[in-house]
Amino acid sequence: MNVGIIGANGYSGVELIRLLQQHPYAQLNYLASHSSSGKLISEQYPHLQGVVEDRIEELDINEAASKIELMFFATPSGISKDLIPAFLDKGITCIDLSGDFRLKDGALYEKWYKHTQASNENLQKAAYGLPEIFRDEIVGSTLIANPGCYPTATLLGLAPALENGWISPENIVVDGKSGVSGAGRKASLGTHFGEINENMKAYKLGSHQHIPEIEQSISALSGTLHPITFSTHLVPMTRGIMCTMYADLEVKTTTEKLLKQYEEYYQNNFFVRIRPLDTWPATKEVLGSNYCDIGIKVEERTKKLIIVSVIDNVVKGAAGQAVQNLNVLNGWPEETGLTVTPVYP
Repeated sequence: MNVGIIGANGYSGVELIRLLQQHPYAQLNYLASHSSSGKLISEQYPHLQGVVEDRIEELDINEAASKIELMFFATPSGISKDLIPAFLDKGITCIDLSGDFRLKDGALYEKWYKHTQASNENLQKAAYGLPEIFRDEIVGSTLIANPGCYPTATLLGLAPALENGWISPENIVVDGKSGVSGAGRKASLGTHFGEINENMKAYKLGSHQHIPEIEQSISALSGTLHPITFSTHLVPMTRGIMCTMYADLEVKTTTEKLLKQYEEYYQNNFFVRIRPLDTWPATKEVLGSNYCDIGIKVEERTKKLIIVSVIDNVVKGAAGQAVQNLNVLNGWPEETGLTVTPVYP
């Protein structure tokens, strides 16, 4: 399959390039970026010298549609919603890594993202691309809304417990921590070395744009809609997300029993690894990979379930999950092109 990337000069775009280079069934045939058009991708990223020497183009929809069958949109939010309809009209399948099509309620998108919404027709058409939970909706779709990085880690951790009624959907607390790459490549005061080195800080408390996305999926899993408490923190590392979730137990159970049930829930999902009793995942242990590692603890004293979920935010939280969705759409094994051993240390 011939594929292309719009927004190829960003972190998610260049990670897509890395992963697609080793994909046996996908041929990268088009790179576009408004801010970097005319340059070789290896000029933007010298580590690609001798590996990928393609020139980044100014987007021409007709030219792009003549070269590819599927387009990845690794663009900031607010851009893909205006571009994707033209590609859909030309029969091009679209996988959007931004937040433009994740929320079914366009008014919520405008409130949280501060952009005008996409058409309601396309919002309802878009499949939410979290394969481990919504695989059946992805199959046969022509528009995939790739999940956000925080929602991916959070929802994979919560899904078995919510779907089976082991926890209450009310009063869920999510404590999220992310590496600096989640902010993108563009320089900013809050993410340069002097601000983040040897430092940790909270940001967007109660106002992060991923909150309604998480609540939407929690509602789909539990059948009820409740607000969550979601706090985010920037930590001095390049890649990685750790989400620690706290929820009230609805059943009397043990850590050992729930661990077995989590293992059964994810037994046919290559990229979710459940940690053994009393061991907890770390971000370094999924670095550069598409894995999500999960550890759980039944806190009998407080009658709460504690869930720790880690991912690489640029892979499973963005580009890797997009390639996983490519595989689902084509009926290829989901791990195709993604069997990368995590980089350690």
